[in-house]
Amino acid sequence: MAPTMVHPVSYGQVIEYIQDRLYLASYTQAPNENTPFPYPTQAKRSPHKKSSRAQPGPTPATLRAPPVYFTIDDTLLYNAFHADFGPLHIGHLYRFAVQFHDILGDPANNDKAVVFWSRADARSRANAACLVACYMVLIQAWPPHLALAPIAQADPPYMPFRDAGYSQADFILNIQDVVYGVWKAKEENLCQLKEFNLEEYERYERVDMGDFNWVSPQFLAFASPQSEPVAPIPITSPAYATLPSCVPEIPNARISQPFKNVLTHFVQRDVGLVVRLNSELYCPSYFTALGIQHIDMIFEDGTCPTLPIVRKFIKLAHDTISKNKGVAVHCKAGLGRTGCLIGAYLIYRHGFTANEVIAFMRFMRPGMVVGPQQHWLHLNQGKFREWFLEDQWKAKLELAKPITPRAMATKTPMRISSGGAQIATPDRSSARRAALGEIDGNDVATYQDENLPAPTPGQPRKYARMDPRNHPYSRSTSGTVRASPVKADSEVTVETHRHSTNGAESEEELILQRAASRRSQSKSPGSKGKARSVSYTTTTTTMTKTFDVGDTKGIYEDDGDVAFQLEDTNAIWDELAQEQENLKLSTLSEKGGAPRQKTPRSASGMGAMSVSKTRSLRESPRRSGGEDRTKVRKTSGRVGSANHGPVAVKR
Repeated sequence: MAPTMVHPVSYGQVIEYIQDRLYLASYTQAPNENTPFPYPTQAKRSPHKKSSRAQPGPTPATLRAPPVYFTIDDTLLYNAFHADFGPLHIGHLYRFAVQFHDILGDPANNDKAVVFWSRADARSRANAACLVACYMVLIQAWPPHLALAPIAQADPPYMPFRDAGYSQADFILNIQDVVYGVWKAKEENLCQLKEFNLEEYERYERVDMGDFNWVSPQFLAFASPQSEPVAPIPITSPAYATLPSCVPEIPNARISQPFKNVLTHFVQRDVGLVVRLNSELYCPSYFTALGIQHIDMIFEDGTCPTLPIVRKFIKLAHDTISKNKGVAVHCKAGLGRTGCLIGAYLIYRHGFTANEVIAFMRFMRPGMVVGPQQHWLHLNQGKFREWFLEDQWKAKLELAKPITPRAMATKTPMRISSGGAQIATPDRSSARRAALGEIDGNDVATYQDENLPAPTPGQPRKYARMDPRNHPYSRSTSGTVRASPVKADSEVTVETHRHSTNGAESEEELILQRAASRRSQSKSPGSKGKARSVSYTTTTTTMTKTFDVGDTKGIYEDDGDVAFQLEDTNAIWDELAQEQENLKLSTLSEKGGAPRQKTPRSASGMGAMSVSKTRSLRESPRRSGGEDRTKVRKTSGRVGSANHGPVAVKR
């Protein structure tokens, strides 16, 4: 008689996560130690040169110890709002990890495989698979693609998650969105299981304890407290003094216990801003009396905020977070409208996608972002990221913007002539010139800021390694150049004085004095009351030279002659040459009288140069004998165009 056929046992689908250690399975009935387990056979390898060696084959299933089965279907329950069923939150993951590690740490299970199983219905399978994948990412530090690889080709596919609303589900979140959202939060230091307080999380998520959760280290989402009256209490009112101003006074307040828990926790966790999005259900003065800023951004329940509201919220939140304070946001339930604004900031600041940020917020506080608000985040996610890039560029431009010190205005004042015309070159934009720090020979400059404007022709500066003879506004070693009162518009008058003593000096002393004078020229020529004098001649000569700053550059030398080298950029010099050709310089003097001088004048007031010399009659040691010299004869060469080179005026 043939033996009776035994019906095969349905094992469900088994997925291997860690070889010979962790498996994911689903069963229609609860498995036990007698339930056969289909260990996967070892994969065949492609032939190679060493294939002749003995290869250890897989251990037969009949020789292996039965696995350890465990599930959380009856212990970790998802509290659904309507038709939503998951994903399981961070508290569930923490408890799963503790149970799983206890099983792995048991010495009796060292040689046994661990099977995490769920019921065979679609919702249970999806929650179990999502939980294992998040565990691999958050605790075992697997990259998302490796955590998703074992369940990618599950048959049948896992059921996607839906929102907590009552309308038809038209926005899909799958396990991949949750895994990538958790991974992104971990990378941005927004979700660290080592710092997670399970007891605090499970206590305050209850409605009778305050109904709030920390979505990230910076944001807390909570349901609206309720108390009477709801009108704000003015600071000047006597009733304001009765409000609690510190934690020990909160238990005596005449408000509900959930509201007391909210106030106590906010003070202890350094919350600096509360944003209310729903109608008034409590008095905001309870927050302000504790030093917490309170702001209303109310819009209708079930709707999406306008972009100006989002922009304002992002700015307020960013300013508060920059002060190392938390931001608490609530609507009536702390889910839909609250999730919109917190999700917008997380996209703005951390670069989440809409699916990732919705999945992550539901992982931290189940039910967040409801109905059309999911599509709103998806449609505006690009704009939120653009805002962050724009703000980053604005901040960089502000840092790179050159700042000119205001002190420059007092050191280089604008000079205006009597006719109202500007005679000193004003400060110009540093963008048109190289910074002072880039000019050679600037090691002795007073200003070290590289953004200061470069010196202009009306504001000359001296530099240590610059040759004075080649500088357009240099002085001679025989005297000091200083600005005299203005005689005409667009003109600057410069006087050079040479002083002497009555004694003759040796050639060696003259050389030393000239060298000392040249070294002292690094000071600014604009110094007031600091004229230099060099004694090396027996006469006193006063020379006055008036020239236009924009058209003429002169070099002064003192070696017995006074030579001018002019760079002509104007045709007026031709007229000057023609007029100077017919002029004669003569000085008539009477005994004991003052000398009389004639100053040549140009027909044009612009670009003209007049030179006058006065030689006083003194008794010189070289001219002994008391000879009467009532007449002084002076010869002068032609003052021609600058194109013909330097022209010397002989004494």
